[in-house]
Amino acid sequence: MGCFPFLKKYDHGSKFFGCGPPRHFPYYPQFHDQFDLAHLCDQVEVEPIESPYKTKSRGDVNGHASNMHHMYVHDNDCVLIKVVHFGSETSVGVQYDDNGEWKFKPIWARRAGPRAWIYFSPHMVKAAIVTCGGLCPGLNDVIRQIVISLEVYGVKSILGIQYGFKGFVDNNHLPIMLTKKLVQTINMSGGSFLGVSRGCPPLEDIVNKLEEWNVNMFFVIGGNGSHAGALAIYNHCAKRKLKLVVVGIPKTIDNDIELLDKTFGFDTAVEEAQRAINAAYIEASSAFNGVGIVKLMGRQSGYITMYATIASGQVDIVLIPEVPFVMDGKYGILDYMKKRIQKNGICVVVIAEGAGQEQLDNNGGMDASGNPILGDVGKWFTNKVKEYFGKAKIPIDAKYIDPTYMIRARACNSSDHIFCSILGQNAVHGAFAGYTNFTIGLINTHYCFLPIPMVIRRPRMVDPNSIMYHRCVTSTGQPNFNNPK
Repeated sequence: MGCFPFLKKYDHGSKFFGCGPPRHFPYYPQFHDQFDLAHLCDQVEVEPIESPYKTKSRGDVNGHASNMHHMYVHDNDCVLIKVVHFGSETSVGVQYDDNGEWKFKPIWARRAGPRAWIYFSPHMVKAAIVTCGGLCPGLNDVIRQIVISLEVYGVKSILGIQYGFKGFVDNNHLPIMLTKKLVQTINMSGGSFLGVSRGCPPLEDIVNKLEEWNVNMFFVIGGNGSHAGALAIYNHCAKRKLKLVVVGIPKTIDNDIELLDKTFGFDTAVEEAQRAINAAYIEASSAFNGVGIVKLMGRQSGYITMYATIASGQVDIVLIPEVPFVMDGKYGILDYMKKRIQKNGICVVVIAEGAGQEQLDNNGGMDASGNPILGDVGKWFTNKVKEYFGKAKIPIDAKYIDPTYMIRARACNSSDHIFCSILGQNAVHGAFAGYTNFTIGLINTHYCFLPIPMVIRRPRMVDPNSIMYHRCVTSTGQPNFNNPK
């Protein structure tokens, strides 16, 4: 991090304004450097100016410096990343750090929100927004709120990059000029107003276009792969000493971004997935020896499957990528399904798309976003079930439901509408504060600015020893489907 010698010049307002990003949190000596944020001042020399952003919630406070603390977040505000002080290393859900230590250590992240001092003159700002990867409920809400928040600051030039990163090199789909009027109602629809795609063209081409178009705020809405692309773009911009900040907004319906409480679209996905499970239950319960099988999203992380199972309350077996299982034998799934059908005349199974992949014959490999290419575990599982009961001469009526694209393409629910709006606003606040190479996240119910490298280190996965997973299998009553030693 660079030094900020200009802070003394503005120190007269620091009581209320929190002028300029400090190197460390002075009151928290155990603050971890890896959670410090890159800043525009690391790349170019720039002095802060007073923010034009005003809130309406406190009335007219213009000219009253003593009330400024009601309007802005101080740069020294921070949020604890971990809040549970475990009493024993055997306690359920105990968390270990990278060094294998389990004892509590305070680790802080910088609190998100508007700052009193900004590093861009709004009338000079040219912003760009891109949506990457697959669809997710809430994309249009985030786009809309970024545009509206930029206009509140006074920004007049906002580009919408079409069809992901490919929009930088596709001359058939040039950027769209975005305004509040244009995006006012896009949150009422699913999908992405700008379009999405997977993969990334040469980084030099992207940075060249950003420089050619005079973009100085770049907002990337995407998952782990898109954030990795944003990190690479930031590194290129930093080498060129461009006055440009790169901001991520984490988008993954699987909820697999590390450190975060949740990502946008997840609540909507769970709600819609629960409907699919309930439909499978109705189908199965209305048939003789009915079997309902639902495949849900989750390549590496089983969060949607786990939460939708609890929400429904009608599931007998839940299978996620983090927990291996066996199909055959005394402790296998098929034998357990037979017992459930013989006892209750019905069995409902919910399986994440990434579960049991080691048992499938597939070619593997990666898609354009760097995600593993999976075999269709839902169809494989359904065929196994039909084959088993056919050989056992037990008649069943099996129904298979895959609601993947219905979930991805729908507009989000009220919870995600609110969540997306706050994420979009804070992305703009962070950009004007001069932070770069960061993303917005919800940590312990508080919104934070987090360095992109820290959230893409590895995917967030369900901990089979966590309280939440125990709650899930308690709700199903299922046993362990691993062969005991």
